[in-house]
Amino acid sequence: MFDVQTYVERRNRLKKKLGSGVVLLLGNEESPMNYPDNPFHFRQDSSFLYFFGLDQPGLAGIIDIDQDRETVFGYDFGVDDIVWMGPQPTLANRTEGAGVEFAEPLEGLEKRIGEVICRGRKVHYLPQYRGDNFGKIEKFTGIAYNYVNAYASVPLIKAVVEQRLIKSEAEVVEIEKALDISYEMYQLVLKLAKPGIYEKEIAGAMEGLVLARGSAISFPIILSIHGEVLHGHSHENLMNEGDIFICDSGAESPLHYASDITRTFPVGEKFTEVQKDVYNVVLQAHDEAITMMKPGISFKEVHLHAAKVIAAGMKNLGFMKGNSDDAIAAGAHALFFPHGLGHAMGLDVHDMEGLGEYYVGYNDKVKRSDQFGLAYLRFAKKLEPGHVMTIEPGIYFMPELVQQWKSQDKHTDFINYDKVEAALGFGGIRIEDDVLVTETGHKVLGEPIPKTVEEIESIKN
Repeated sequence: MFDVQTYVERRNRLKKKLGSGVVLLLGNEESPMNYPDNPFHFRQDSSFLYFFGLDQPGLAGIIDIDQDRETVFGYDFGVDDIVWMGPQPTLANRTEGAGVEFAEPLEGLEKRIGEVICRGRKVHYLPQYRGDNFGKIEKFTGIAYNYVNAYASVPLIKAVVEQRLIKSEAEVVEIEKALDISYEMYQLVLKLAKPGIYEKEIAGAMEGLVLARGSAISFPIILSIHGEVLHGHSHENLMNEGDIFICDSGAESPLHYASDITRTFPVGEKFTEVQKDVYNVVLQAHDEAITMMKPGISFKEVHLHAAKVIAAGMKNLGFMKGNSDDAIAAGAHALFFPHGLGHAMGLDVHDMEGLGEYYVGYNDKVKRSDQFGLAYLRFAKKLEPGHVMTIEPGIYFMPELVQQWKSQDKHTDFINYDKVEAALGFGGIRIEDDVLVTETGHKVLGEPIPKTVEEIESIKN
């Protein structure tokens, strides 16, 4: 945990922002794999962690703004539990570390919320994503299960997003701890990748390294020679000479802050000339986007610049044609770059995605596009000091998308379909780093992981 004062100040800021009412923050329960005593790896709810720091299942927190009273609800372990788990701190001992004065049995939570509602007071809660917590909200408030998220508190969502988006120095240190593990992961990938090995051998070794560091992966590892599948989690392919593969992975710090790094490497010692040409277009888009990162610039502007670099580069390679600005305005570049440039990162690898991307990456002034490709930009509003963003442009050759667009005669003024079809089977290339927006510009976080063609080929040789 951070120091006690960190959690006290976070809750005080939240109370000041909301002004009145009762905030209900539900922690997560253990989730059984196949029977109750055999659960999946436990991961606490990120907003509960942010405001209370307590990393055990079966907890809930109430922040009563009007009475200036905070309570954590949970259970103390009995002898039957201790036989299996060893000695455990009491609930009161644990809540002291978060600066919370009151600790009460979990069975009293329903009654407490009922009393609040009976008095006509507002109960603020966040959107839910686990079935058991949907059920709790329904039970506590009387709101039907299917309508729970429709009645989530918008003022609370906005207040939480405002706080969590701006990372403190201590939070950045946590992210860099996760990035230290990422650095080791990619050194291992470079060492293991060679013709004749299966993807799963590398992915398994990476996850083993993360576990050996006492950590956990921040999301399922993406590692595939089929890089055109953006989030492909299958690792069954045999890797051959001439293939390239995407590796998109991350780890968690001790306090559950995420890293998220992507690299594209050749399976053998070198890229082919075509792979090298396309790779350098992506690298140019990546580097120029990072250079633009500073307070006051909109992330949408950075995204569109990266798209322009990709469109111009693909035109130079003969895959696109016509005016690049017109191609971007029409969305033609999205055949190759169909996703957003990046996303916020913190306690969640896609930070606060569960609270709604409208609130995290957009606002009343910055509206989401409905154009294919640009619609997938998760964050568009202006950058501020303390934002941590990923920068991850890519170029992909997706057979199904190419075939669909060609059959519809889509963007024929901008796309050389004959050359594109000849390159199907190429896969994809993505390069990603994690970037902190500072008062004066930006800082790329973590130890540098090889990403130029020369660096990669030198190590592979």
